[in-house]
Amino acid sequence: MIESLLVNGQQVVLKVPSDRVVAERVVRHIQRRIHEDDWRPYTCKADALRAWVRLGGIRVQVLHALKLV
Repeated sequence: MIESLLVNGQQVVLKVPSDRVVAERVVRHIQRRIHEDDWRPYTCKADALRAWVRLGGIRVQVLHALKLV
């Protein structure tokens, strides 16, 4: 059975059940950065998004679900 998490109406596919905690933490982290407009240590939002996309995985799925990339 494939696990998933619904974020902003989009499914984030989780490979293992324990990824749910990671995905929820990533969602909170990204939403906090958006709310506070805090992109440190990056100089701007665009730089942060580029770096996070390179990391791949759950973070990229969350960024897509939040319509940031």
